Amino acid sequence: MIPFLTSNKIFLALGILLAFVLTIVFMQVFAKKLPHDQGREYAVDGALSKGKVRGVGLIFILVFALIDFLFNEYTNERMVYLAVIVLSMITGFLDDAAKKPWNEYLKGALDLGLAIIVAVNYLYFNGNEIYLGFLGQTKITIPYVLFGFIIVVLVWTAINVTNCTDGVDGLSATLGIITLGSFYLMFQSYANMRGFCYSVSIFIVVLVAYLWFNATPSSMLMGDAGSRAMGVMIAISALMCKAPLLYIPFSLVMIIDGGLGLIKVFIIRFFKIQVFKNTRFPLHDQARKVHGWSNTQVVFRFAIIQAMISAAFIMSFAFMG
Repeated sequence: MIPFLTSNKIFLALGILLAFVLTIVFMQVFAKKLPHDQGREYAVDGALSKGKVRGVGLIFILVFALIDFLFNEYTNERMVYLAVIVLSMITGFLDDAAKKPWNEYLKGALDLGLAIIVAVNYLYFNGNEIYLGFLGQTKITIPYVLFGFIIVVLVWTAINVTNCTDGVDGLSATLGIITLGSFYLMFQSYANMRGFCYSVSIFIVVLVAYLWFNATPSSMLMGDAGSRAMGVMIAISALMCKAPLLYIPFSLVMIIDGGLGLIKVFIIRFFKIQVFKNTRFPLHDQARKVHGWSNTQVVFRFAIIQAMISAAFIMSFAFMG
C-alpha cells in the first residue's frame, strides 16, 4: 500500500469502518449458502445449535484478510502470517462443511504444519530474543531450535484451546476480543509495531461484527473456520509482542476452559488414567449443566474474569515502565 495512505489516519479509520460494514453485509447476503450445524450430541444444549448457519468464520476472516491487505502497510513477514490465518480458516471451513467431521489426528497434523510455518517465519524476521513477559522485562536469547519448538507448541495450543472454547453463544468471540485487545494495548509501547497493531484492530472489528449475529440467541456460528484462525491470530500477537509468555495471562480463561479438557483427553487416552472424573469439559458446560448458569451469565462472568486478569497485567507493565 502507498506509504502516504497508510500514514493517513482518515484512510486507516475508513478501513476499520469498512471491515465492520462488509462483515455485517456479507454475513446477511452469503450466510445462507454456508453449511448448517447438525447439533452436538454430547454438548450441553447442543441440539439448540441444529440448523444454525455454521462456518461464518469464512466470511469474517476473508473480510479481515481483504481489509488488512488493502489498507495496511506491506511487509513480507505480515503477508506470511496473513496467509497462515487464511489457510487455517480454509482447513476449518472444510471440516465445517464435511458431512463427516475430519479425523482429529488429521486436523492436528494440519495445525502442526501451520505452526511450523509461523515458527520459521517469525525466527527468520525477528531472531531468537524475547522478553520474559510477566516475569519482568528481562531480555533473553533462546537457541533457535528450542525457540522454534516453543513457537510450534504455542500456535498449536492456541488453535485448539480457542476451538474448544467455541461452544456458547458469544463466548469465544468475546474472549478473543479481550485477548487481542490486551495485546493491542501492549503494542502501543513498540514504535515499530504500527502495522501489526492495525491488523489486530481489524480482527477485533470483524469479531465485533460477528457478535451482531452470535449474541444469545445466536443465528450464526463461526465454526472451526473462525475459531482456528482466531487461535492463530492470538498466538502470532503473543509472538509479535516479543513476550510469548503473555499468552498465558491474556488467554487464561480460554486455557482453563478449553485447555484442561484437552489435557484430560490426552491423559485418559495415552496413559489410561482417569482424571477430573466429576468435571465436565469445556468448563463452560460444567458452569451451565452443574451450576445452572445461563449462556449470558457464562459469557459475562468468563469475560469479566479475563478482563480483570488482563487489566492487572497491563497495569503492572505500565507501573514497571
